[in-house]
Amino acid sequence: MTEIKSRAGEAMTPAAPPAAEAKAAMTGFLKEFSTFQEDVKSTLKHQEERLTMLNAKTMSYGRPALSARAESEAPHQKAFNAYLRSGDDDGLRGLALEGKALSTNVVADGGVLVDPQTADRIRSMLLATSSLRTVANVVQVDAISYDVLIDRSEIGSGWAQETPATVETATPQLERISIRLHELAAMPKASQRILDDSAFDIEGWLAQKIATRFIRAEAAAFINGDGVDKPKGILLPPKVANASWTWGNLGFVTTGAAADFATTNPADCLINLVYALGADYRANATFLMNSRTTAAVRRLKDSTGRFLWVDGLQEGEPARLMGYRVLIAEDMPDIAANAFPIAFGDFNAGYTIAERPDLRILRDPFSAKPHVLFYANKRVGGDVTDFSAIKLLRVSV
Repeated sequence: MTEIKSRAGEAMTPAAPPAAEAKAAMTGFLKEFSTFQEDVKSTLKHQEERLTMLNAKTMSYGRPALSARAESEAPHQKAFNAYLRSGDDDGLRGLALEGKALSTNVVADGGVLVDPQTADRIRSMLLATSSLRTVANVVQVDAISYDVLIDRSEIGSGWAQETPATVETATPQLERISIRLHELAAMPKASQRILDDSAFDIEGWLAQKIATRFIRAEAAAFINGDGVDKPKGILLPPKVANASWTWGNLGFVTTGAAADFATTNPADCLINLVYALGADYRANATFLMNSRTTAAVRRLKDSTGRFLWVDGLQEGEPARLMGYRVLIAEDMPDIAANAFPIAFGDFNAGYTIAERPDLRILRDPFSAKPHVLFYANKRVGGDVTDFSAIKLLRVSV
């Protein structure tokens, strides 16, 4: 190999062939690329392990409440479905023994408690109806009665002076009202052939039938109930002229005409009714009347000829009478002599509905063959809890 000399004539290292240089460069590149691959694999593995740990924590602790509830209740609903279709309660008993289904437990004296999904559907239907439940105070209890404490007087207070002795203030008066819960029952029936059809939505059908019967019974009791094996209605307490109202009674104003509204200025009685209610209750007040009374009230006008009734401007918005919400309750009395067709008040403060959250179902395939009866029952009670929060309109005799 010929030596290459520098300008000074000194000998230099022989130059490497091109193929050797390319081979050396390729070897270095492959080595660096292999190192890069190992680094990438190590990083990806570390990230995968980290994600796995985060997912495990999320599944255990951070799972959304709705999805966790749905997952935990799925076996309950399946076991409840089997009981409704065939009477097989082994699945419910197994869940109860495992402590997973306190809300679908088998009751000792017969029947099972409805699964939470079906119970929620029934509860939603009850709240969606035009009944006193939509404006009253609704509480859930785990007892046979519910006590409400009402303070019937203002908290004592007074102005203190520098030298004279401070005068003792008045003591508040507490009133205890006990609401007893009563059993409300429904008994829909279905043929076994329909129950054997897997496409038949047994829970939806049962929820609809139970809710329909409960709605009718509750609506009547919350208005006219006498307290005997049913809630006490808002029209049950004694009624006195509002000028002589005392606690324990409901105050009323009159229409001023026999068996009807007055011929002259018929809307004056409604104005008197509104202002018979205390100012602190009027902000959340509602008119309560049936459809026939509504038809008569819709025709009333003020002194300028404008209708007092205003329909809701948007879908789902309630109608307004003199600026206040109107609730149509068909169990309210018609316009007649000495009747009380209209109530006005803050029903959230004035009327309390107490109920147990559980709903029990008993399957009976024997009493109505070839049909299967489903005996559903729950406990509910109601009563007036603030007599100053509700006023009535009385039709004159």
